Amino acid sequence: MKECFHCGLPVPNGFDHSVTINNKPRAMCCIGCESVAKAIVENKLENFYNFRTDKSGKAEDLVPEELRQLNVYDDDELQKSFVRRESSESGEAIREASLILEGIVCAACVWLNEHHIKQLKGVVDFRINYSTHRASLKWNNNEIQLSEVLQEITNIGYHAHPFDPGRMETLQKEEKSKSLRRIAVAGIGMMQAMMAAIALYIGADSDMDANMVQLLRWMGLIITTPVVFYSARIFFISAWRDIKRRQLGMDVPVAIAIAAAYLASIWATVTQSGDVYFDSVAMFTFFLLVGRFLEMGARHKSGQVADELIRLTPVTATRIEENEHKLVSINELELGDKLLVKPGEVIPADGFVIEGQSSVNESLLTGESLPVSKKIKDALTGGTHNIESPLILQVDKLGDSTVLSSIVRLLERAQSEKPSLARFADRFAAWFVGIMLIISLSVFAFWWFNEPEKAFWVTLSVLVVTCPCALSLATPAALTTATGALTEKGVLTTRGHALETLAKVTHVFFDKTGTLTHGNLVVSDIQRLGNTPIEQCKQLAAGLETASEHPVAKALLKDIENTINVKQAKAESGKGIEGVFNNERYRIGTANYVSEIAGEKSVKETNEGQGGSYVYLGKQSQWLAKFKLEDEVREEAGQAISELKKMGIKVTLLSGDKQNVVDNIAETLGIQQAIGELLPEQKLQYLQKSQQQNEIVAMIGDGVNDAPVLAGAQVSIAMGEGSQLAQVSADMVLLSEKLTLLPEAIKTAREMQRIIKQNFAWAIFYNLLAIPLAATGMLAPWMAAIGMSFSSLVVVLNALRLK
Repeated sequence: MKECFHCGLPVPNGFDHSVTINNKPRAMCCIGCESVAKAIVENKLENFYNFRTDKSGKAEDLVPEELRQLNVYDDDELQKSFVRRESSESGEAIREASLILEGIVCAACVWLNEHHIKQLKGVVDFRINYSTHRASLKWNNNEIQLSEVLQEITNIGYHAHPFDPGRMETLQKEEKSKSLRRIAVAGIGMMQAMMAAIALYIGADSDMDANMVQLLRWMGLIITTPVVFYSARIFFISAWRDIKRRQLGMDVPVAIAIAAAYLASIWATVTQSGDVYFDSVAMFTFFLLVGRFLEMGARHKSGQVADELIRLTPVTATRIEENEHKLVSINELELGDKLLVKPGEVIPADGFVIEGQSSVNESLLTGESLPVSKKIKDALTGGTHNIESPLILQVDKLGDSTVLSSIVRLLERAQSEKPSLARFADRFAAWFVGIMLIISLSVFAFWWFNEPEKAFWVTLSVLVVTCPCALSLATPAALTTATGALTEKGVLTTRGHALETLAKVTHVFFDKTGTLTHGNLVVSDIQRLGNTPIEQCKQLAAGLETASEHPVAKALLKDIENTINVKQAKAESGKGIEGVFNNERYRIGTANYVSEIAGEKSVKETNEGQGGSYVYLGKQSQWLAKFKLEDEVREEAGQAISELKKMGIKVTLLSGDKQNVVDNIAETLGIQQAIGELLPEQKLQYLQKSQQQNEIVAMIGDGVNDAPVLAGAQVSIAMGEGSQLAQVSADMVLLSEKLTLLPEAIKTAREMQRIIKQNFAWAIFYNLLAIPLAATGMLAPWMAAIGMSFSSLVVVLNALRLK
């Protein structure tokens, strides 16, 4: 039996595959060995077979242990806890997961990862939030596995794993601890190196013994070496990673400056000639690390809103099993489980109340400070706090499908998506480093031919002082802080471009039902049409509507404690309800329906009035009452409209309701333009007409009925209760449904734009000022290091003013 030329195992009967190696066909035992052998030949590495000492392993044996460990993340059961699945019409298995990335040190790292992963076949989208180091990955599971994506990230020098809030907190603590240790080593080294350097500076003006000079130089070398190989190691790792990928990241010039100064100082020490820069190396390593540490703290702070939301869900829950209470892990919960939530406890999962009545604090989700009353059949959201009494809930959502997970996912998507200004900054930063390296070489050449003794340290200053970091941080820092601040108030931003566009809005279109109004009918007026007392008319109306689920019935039943027991109640669709009380027939409904038993008298009178809808009550040969029903206008709607108009923004009301009803609402709220009786496509036409007049349009609706219109606006805002969040495709969601948050969001967006422009202006001004100063020899390397760190810190701290 033939042996496989690659691995030495027997070739199965009937498997006739071979690869030409060294001009001879060689038998292969399987497709795996054939693929590996072809790869070796195609890369002209046939000598591998001439010099190997043993047969190669099977193809599956060549899989690294690290990749084997990553394969566990492909397990469907494991993915239930962190992967959201989507089904497409074409049958693609689209999946989405949140990841943590380790090893991110600057905006160039973000660009490198995004650029590399997006090129993989099967990856639909990949975005990284630089502020939090969290990534959102969307992929087609039929074309690529999650473990393959994680391995590709590992291949370019980073490490990724599924997001876990506990691990995230641990990583942040480790990052802080490591940074402090590096700073401590660099700080001690800087102080000691400065002592040796000061002695050398003093000795240069006196007759210091040559042996003493050499001793001080060697002392500086010994002190600075731990600083370079430990504290500055992160700069070298990042730079080498970029160079391997043929990219010029922001740490490349820093690494070149540190390495060049250190090596030149070693050469000067060994050859006993020239100047040493050990003090400068230690000093600008220290200042760069301090700047990074302060930036890291500000970065963690800007992303803390999402972190706080994630930590809302408890790790355990009290499950009711056969009338016994059992404490279980959240991961053990299943749909349909019954959970006990005691007063003061956090609700562990989404569900609905099946027993008990209490108040629940939903402030961290909606921004509403007042507790919300909950009774049987009311929905409960995981992460909110039960205040007063015990509740028993039945779980109906788990894992990534919960409201809290939806909010976090939408928030992360908004923070990782890049507005146009951020994309421009990334493109600029990508070639900025290359230009600065060319400028540094030019500066070195100039000084070498004019004052050679200054050429080296002047070039070091130029390399260190340049800071594309500030440019790349200008937008992400402000965007993350602004979206976090709005989320705390109850405005969820789901798209990265939303705030940038919202700041430019000139015209806001409102839907009526569910937006300017609550979407619930209320009885606004009752008029007697006979001699029956108003209170009895109300009780009769409520008695007739008791069995109905119609919105009109809910309005008539509201606040009625004693209803009359009506028998033989019968509903006629689109007309009303008929029933018997005290052997008399009663009807409630449209005027025509009631007139069939009450007679034609006063029918014309009953149709009077503008706005609202009317329901009539009557009995045999007698009209009893007329109920005016209106959709209750939100209390804060008028204030919101007034603030928008003060900001110079046009306001228009678009509705499918009757024109007289729409006009009545518009007059109440002070809206000058109101159009009723519109279909969704007609609303869209009005939007497009305004857009053709170069207006920036925002549409605010209920997120469901207005989906086509929302999609047509430059920025769309949905009124969304938690249960709708998973389906909402709007750019922003008013979680608390308070309309006054809309003008507040616009103000925040405008302030964010101002801060971004300030950050860009500062970054450009700093580089335009610092580079000439460094190139002319007016900045020492340590001063350049302070300047670079300071420029990045200013950008982040300026962004934090949005909180």
